[in-house]
Amino acid sequence: MKTVPYEQLDSAQKKLLTEAEKIMQRAYNPYSNFYVGAALLTPDNHIILGSNVENAAYGSTICAERAAITRANAAGYRIFTKLAIIGRGRDFDTEDVSGPCGACRQVLHEFRQIAEKDLEIIISTTRKDKIVVTTIDELLPLAFGPKDMHVNVKKYQKVL
Repeated sequence: MKTVPYEQLDSAQKKLLTEAEKIMQRAYNPYSNFYVGAALLTPDNHIILGSNVENAAYGSTICAERAAITRANAAGYRIFTKLAIIGRGRDFDTEDVSGPCGACRQVLHEFRQIAEKDLEIIISTTRKDKIVVTTIDELLPLAFGPKDMHVNVKKYQKVL
C-alpha cells in the first residue's frame, strides 16, 4: 500500500479516477448524503462504472464497488485489472480516502480469485490530494474465497 501523488499515476489510473468521480454524482443517497463512485478496468480496457444506491432498509444498500461488479457481470465481464474509488459528502470534500467496506472487499476478493491475479485498487480524496494505491490482497489478507472451497474458477472466467 502506498500513497502516490496524482501526477505519478499512469494514464489508466487517472482515467479511472475521472470516471469514478463522474459516476459518483449519480449516487442515490438520501440517508447518508455520501456519494461514492467506482470504475473497474477490464483487460481489454473497458471501463465499467458503479455508484452507491441506498435503501431505507439499510442492509439492502449497494455500495459503488458492488454496483460496478454486478454491472460488469451483467455485461459479460468477470476479470478486472484495476478499480478506482472516490467519495465525497453532500457538503464537503473528503480529507482522507474512503476504502471499500468489508462486504465489498469480500466480493472483490471473489473476483480476484476468478481472475487468478491480484486487483489494483486506487482510492482518492475528492480533491485528489491524497491517493492510495493498494491491492485487494493487501486490503483483505488471509481471505476466504472460491478456491478455498475447491471451486474451479476457470469455469467462471467467461460469462456464458
